[in-house]
Amino acid sequence: MLTTASHCARIPRAVGSQIRGIHDLLNVSGKPIISYGPPGRSASGGHVATVFGCTGFLGRYLVAKLAKAGTQVIVPYREEDEKRHLKVMGDLGQIVPMEWDIRRPDQIAECLRHSDTVYNLVGREYETKNFTFGSVHVDGAERIAQIAAESGVSRLVHVSHLNASALSTSAFYKSKAEGEERVKAAFPSATIVRPATMYGYEDRFLNNIAVRPVHVMDVAQALSNIFEHPSFPGTVNLPGPSELTYEYVLTLVSSVTYRPPSRIPVVPKRIALLAARAAQNIWWPALSPDEVERRYINDADVPGDWDKVGVEPTEIEDSAITYLRRYRSADNYVRPVVLPPSRDTPYELS
Repeated sequence: MLTTASHCARIPRAVGSQIRGIHDLLNVSGKPIISYGPPGRSASGGHVATVFGCTGFLGRYLVAKLAKAGTQVIVPYREEDEKRHLKVMGDLGQIVPMEWDIRRPDQIAECLRHSDTVYNLVGREYETKNFTFGSVHVDGAERIAQIAAESGVSRLVHVSHLNASALSTSAFYKSKAEGEERVKAAFPSATIVRPATMYGYEDRFLNNIAVRPVHVMDVAQALSNIFEHPSFPGTVNLPGPSELTYEYVLTLVSSVTYRPPSRIPVVPKRIALLAARAAQNIWWPALSPDEVERRYINDADVPGDWDKVGVEPTEIEDSAITYLRRYRSADNYVRPVVLPPSRDTPYELS
């Protein structure tokens, strides 16, 4: 699950197991970076990276790729059980868990004080009484950027969303846009990465039924490749390779799983918003009104910057079976994949 696909070209870095070269001794913000050992998981690249949001969907894949390249990774966590699966992603001593709270500047500073690169992947799909979109995407992002700048961190990579816009009708997308501006003000050389809705093993897209979905492994590889660049300021847009409709995605899921399409009736937006507001009275997370709002917003039509990060994005049809096979019945489990004839033609199961 955590291997790199063949089309994800990692930016090459020559590392000899015994021979030292000029590339083995780098100087970032006055800190010597010395790499040694054979390439791979057991190497020591000399770099230290902090990944805020490492326990989330994208974070686990980024941690795996960084640790596999010999980077020591600081993994801030809030709950003890959330970080256990990250410990085995690197060699002994390469994964360093540290408890933190996004509202505690002292804990943030402690998590990044030895790092030369900081990733901020922190995000919320819905608001709670303790964490609003603003407190996480705006205030929290600004706090991390300010402390990173004060601590002399050489590089900050902030992950936003492809649809981030101050003019959006979604509070989620608005907060993402405001967070970007706060980060750039606090850390002018920060790299802003804008991926589209991601899919993978733990997603809320294929596994939950965005219209330009992008593979989570492609985004993780792009973030890992940015790590290899000495400087990468600016904004990087990472949309999916193709524009899809929800109707096509539902057809794709139906054809891959050999199950009939969902018979749930389509309700008007106004009724869906009322139902989502009523659902907020239960104690467990449910579909929020802002998530309903986001379902009615098309992904931004912007060109992708995949060539800048050395990754060729995966088409959803090429990997859907990996994540959807488990939903097949026993009789259909090993049947070949039959994809819809085209993205513009409705498909009926026989």
